[in-house]
Amino acid sequence: MTTGGLVGSVAALWRFPVKSMAGERLDHADLEGGQILGDRAYALIETATGKVVSAKSAKAFPDLLDCRAGFVEAPRPGREMPAVQITLPNGTSVSSESGEAERALSDYYGRDMTLARAAPDDFTIDQYHPDVEGADGAGRRDAVADQKLGSAFFAELGMDSPVPVGAFFDLFPLSVITTSTLDRLQVLAPGSRFDPRRFRMNVIVASREAGFIENDWIGHALQIGDAVRLRVALRDPRCVMTTLAQGDLPKDTHVLRALVQHNKVQVGPADKLPCAGVYAVTETSGTIQVGDAVTLD
Repeated sequence: MTTGGLVGSVAALWRFPVKSMAGERLDHADLEGGQILGDRAYALIETATGKVVSAKSAKAFPDLLDCRAGFVEAPRPGREMPAVQITLPNGTSVSSESGEAERALSDYYGRDMTLARAAPDDFTIDQYHPDVEGADGAGRRDAVADQKLGSAFFAELGMDSPVPVGAFFDLFPLSVITTSTLDRLQVLAPGSRFDPRRFRMNVIVASREAGFIENDWIGHALQIGDAVRLRVALRDPRCVMTTLAQGDLPKDTHVLRALVQHNKVQVGPADKLPCAGVYAVTETSGTIQVGDAVTLD
């Protein structure tokens, strides 16, 4: 690991206006309140259960990643969050401000749902654990389990939360992955496609070193451009999301199996888990642009 030196540059930036729907690739991104402005701004909540709808609930919502969501206008710091336009896999397109979005989504999935701007205090999803040996620390395979996320996850553990109550982030407000990790996985498992879309990261860094270089970044700072500074908090455990079909990417459980085999590492006090990329929190806010230099301190 090289500290105090250049890691690479920002290759791509992504935000996901609606949780678990396809995202928007950006040329630049504003950080406000510790997150990319507009990221996971909306999510669906199932009326009957009060649970947040996630692509991790793969059995119930098998093609949620093929729903496309984009802001009708760019979010701006200090302004009200704009509406989103949602396009379903069947071609139906509706705006969140029209009143038709919830009806169209409920009809498509056969479940009553609301499109919300804030997560419930008890932020819970139904998470599907695929039949991949070693992927889950509790040993669950081909099973669905309740999973608390966001501030509710940390409250249950009696820990301070890095995300505010009401936010739709799983654990942390920012995620980073390098091309080094993606390239290494592609070499180790050439039969799969390690496309960045599978990992749903905010920042993709075109990096110089080889291997799973982010594993050694925990506790270090990333300086991005002149203004933004992030603190790397945790390795990012991966789940069924990486295996799901979306766009031209096929369903592929070998993606997760490759992580189990080649990058199953310690995550905090938890068991070793299959990881790719890292979670981070913001130390200094500003604007990130594609091409910005990234250094590790």
